[in-house]
Amino acid sequence: MSRAQFPEASTPPHKDISHAKPYTSSADDDNAHILLQKVRTIDAVKLSDRSPDSQWDISIENDTITAIVPHDSQSTLPPTSTSPHVLDGRNCLLAPSLCHPHIHLDKCFLFFDPKYADLSIEKGDFAEALALTSQAKTRFSADDLERRGRWLIEESIAAGVTCMRAFVEVDATVGFKCLDAGLVLRERYRDACDVQICAFAQDPIFSGESAAETRMLMEKALQRNGVDVVGSTPYVEADEDLMRRNIDWAIDTAIKYDKHLDLHLDYNLDTSKEPMVYYLIDVLHKRQWVRKARDKQIVLGHCTRLTLFDKSQWVDLCAKIHNLPISFVGLPTSDLFMMGKPTQTEGGGERVRGTLQIPQMVQQYNLKGAIGVNNIGNSFTPQGSCDPLSIASMGVGIYQAGTKRDAEVLYECISTRAKEAIGRGTGAAGEIREGQTADVVVFELGRCGGGRERRTLPEIVYNPPRLRRILHKGRIVSVEPQ
Repeated sequence: MSRAQFPEASTPPHKDISHAKPYTSSADDDNAHILLQKVRTIDAVKLSDRSPDSQWDISIENDTITAIVPHDSQSTLPPTSTSPHVLDGRNCLLAPSLCHPHIHLDKCFLFFDPKYADLSIEKGDFAEALALTSQAKTRFSADDLERRGRWLIEESIAAGVTCMRAFVEVDATVGFKCLDAGLVLRERYRDACDVQICAFAQDPIFSGESAAETRMLMEKALQRNGVDVVGSTPYVEADEDLMRRNIDWAIDTAIKYDKHLDLHLDYNLDTSKEPMVYYLIDVLHKRQWVRKARDKQIVLGHCTRLTLFDKSQWVDLCAKIHNLPISFVGLPTSDLFMMGKPTQTEGGGERVRGTLQIPQMVQQYNLKGAIGVNNIGNSFTPQGSCDPLSIASMGVGIYQAGTKRDAEVLYECISTRAKEAIGRGTGAAGEIREGQTADVVVFELGRCGGGRERRTLPEIVYNPPRLRRILHKGRIVSVEPQ
């Protein structure tokens, strides 16, 4: 029995797991196994929140980090162990695992599925994306929803994701198809990744002929076991009065069913429009969210209108939020694709960035924030991958956040701050401490080429490593193609 080690640079990651327990995903030909291997000790590993010159031994019992002690480099023990439960951490850095705070499970990878090959982008605007997605939804079936959902979850696990908030649409077109598939996938991957299901009303719930039916279906969905979040999209309503009714309904329904609340909000760059976030905050206070909703969190996604705020408006917003448990989630791959596009008559030289400046919001205004992938492989966001670290690395340029502390905050925004936003974490700081659940990523620091190697968490953000080991509840999780 050899200890678990990273594979050679010429082989793909997640291959060499000995004594692992197979966890079967499904019976399809393109199925993969999820392999689980219990770890009791990680030897001689660097920690993301400590000196790069130090090494540490980590003990894990019952899914929990029970001890963190300095590694004895003078030990007379041999460099390898015969135990399959010891992970060699030399030349590796351990950091908190990653999290998707906002990702759409049901409409992912439509562009990679031949079934939807005719639904291609022509204009690249929001109206077209909504129309193409509506067409796709009429073709959704259990098989393709589960297949594409598996692609997303398994690729996310391989990147280091151990929990995610997955949006599944509920409306008159799809009924419960997306929700049913989401719940199947949530159960299938329960030992490898915490998939938190958000029943999501992408379509209007007060505008149009199907609005009442969509509200009724949403109410029924929220009574299903495994649904933790109410999601809605006020800006798709026909006018501002109906947008406010949408917000009222979402808040009241979340309190009624004791759910987290997640709203797509203020997705525009129009200074003539009053941001709906003010109305939302006012209603949350009037409904006494903090007292009635207890530990339930509120997430506001997109909110690109807020990027036009000046300093006084940010200060005012912070004061209005006060003690409400609100987190803002920036979705840069989608926001930059959708927002600020010049018209055909404009030169195109100046483009508004159009995505929340999350690092600034966190550091300058002490707001809660995270960064997410949102959509992938569809008309809302054709580009990108399931790796949150790719978003953090891209964020260095998007947010012009180049200091070491900036890089640490960016990592927290795809890890500990993201988990806190969706109610799956207890602290925003990216610290490794005794008593924490052993949800971590072990990054291989070397193999950059020419003898160069990474030493710190900021260097991992600047130049993400390909080779990673993922631990969920103290077990190495690996995706193995059949």
